[in-house]
Amino acid sequence: MSLVIRNLQRVIPIRRAPLRSKIEIVRRILGVQKFDLGIICVDNKNIQHINRIYRDRNVPTDVLSFPFHEMFQKEKAVLDELGRRTGTRLQPLTRGLFGGS
Repeated sequence: MSLVIRNLQRVIPIRRAPLRSKIEIVRRILGVQKFDLGIICVDNKNIQHINRIYRDRNVPTDVLSFPFHEMFQKEKAVLDELGRRTGTRLQPLTRGLFGGS
């Protein structure tokens, strides 16, 4: 597994060691053996700019990407399981956009 983490925002401090361990949990949840992953943390202004250029959507979003309605269902399932394993309560940032709860 190769994991690269870049923090290009200043609002939320990013602690790399806990993030790496949570990525390992997500890898196990998804049943993935080998993968390369790059995580780039940006602020809302920059993600909105990226969405406008590449997706023709002028809104900030989170960075998990799955096909349309499957996007929200898969994202929620992964976040629910990650929360169960780590004791945190996580919700998709897109929770009101795709008819999910």
